[in-house]
Amino acid sequence: MVLLKIKFTQQRRVRLAQGLWLLSWMAVMWGAIIFCLGVYLKTELLRRAEVMDNTEIHVVPNILMMVGLASIGTNWVASRVCQDSLDATRFPRWKVFLLAWFAVAAVLCVLLLTVVVLSFALQGRLEESLKVGLRNGIRFYKDTDVPGRCFQKETIDRLQMEFRCCGNNNFKDWFEVQWVSNRYLDFTSKDVKDRIRSNVDGRFLLDGVPFSCCNPASPRPCLQYHLTDNNAHYNYEYQAEELNLYNRGCRQALTDYYMELMNSTGPGVLSVILIQLSVILSLRYLQTAVESAMALENPEDESEGYLLEKGVKDTFEDLKVQALAMLKFGQVDPSAAEGSSEAADAEKAATPAPAS
Repeated sequence: MVLLKIKFTQQRRVRLAQGLWLLSWMAVMWGAIIFCLGVYLKTELLRRAEVMDNTEIHVVPNILMMVGLASIGTNWVASRVCQDSLDATRFPRWKVFLLAWFAVAAVLCVLLLTVVVLSFALQGRLEESLKVGLRNGIRFYKDTDVPGRCFQKETIDRLQMEFRCCGNNNFKDWFEVQWVSNRYLDFTSKDVKDRIRSNVDGRFLLDGVPFSCCNPASPRPCLQYHLTDNNAHYNYEYQAEELNLYNRGCRQALTDYYMELMNSTGPGVLSVILIQLSVILSLRYLQTAVESAMALENPEDESEGYLLEKGVKDTFEDLKVQALAMLKFGQVDPSAAEGSSEAADAEKAATPAPAS
């Protein structure tokens, strides 16, 4: 049973080849765009690698880059097939490769759909990674003299200023860690001694935050210290001073930023899927229509193009047989090799020895 059969005249075959050529180059262009989106997302993730606990989210840009490059290659091949489709001497050479081309193009569509799904599915993993990474970043904020952590302070400060956020969940996270290095503490001061003694772990804790948490939109100069003490500042109420510091935590700010980036690729990825499916279907019609025309006595006569020559089940079985045959191609058959060696021995034995 032939599925979705369409009649093609010579003129319709030419128009199909021309339209598919344009569609293929459009798909090449979109493949380049997808690759660039993957590179941009990868770069943005690497910029904040210090505040991420794992790299699972990198699978999304990695797939985008891989699929983008593969899409450029496969659709360039499709454009070449279109050019050779109306040349009886050049088109037959593509017949062997088209089965592999259709398989690769179908896999690309599946991978692109996987990217869309992963963009939503990995949101929880991204948030957890940022939670742990930011917690460690805040804890190591003071270690400017420790190798491997020298730039942690700069990273966190730039992050808080760029994304207008403070702390992991909120600015109170800074109250739970010692973010001032011992190098800059006066241990002869009574206040410093009292704060260290009052803590079980001997840490210098403050109800204060780094300068990068200060909101420039605040009408008053930034208050960094004694934030929970209403008497420490004139005309100050701890619960009412919302503009003094950024209220949003950096985990939420970064999660929203990266999810917006990944979600913005969704429409583009879906567009590429639709274009790629159009290329697959059009190339299949072109292939079958040209092959049917070449089988006629007059190649310029009307021919039939179709998607499947048989039913879905029978087509799947034929494809499986062809795939197995391709895998066996080039392999040496042990029985045949043994038979050939025996024939060679018999021929050698039948050859008379030269006279001495």
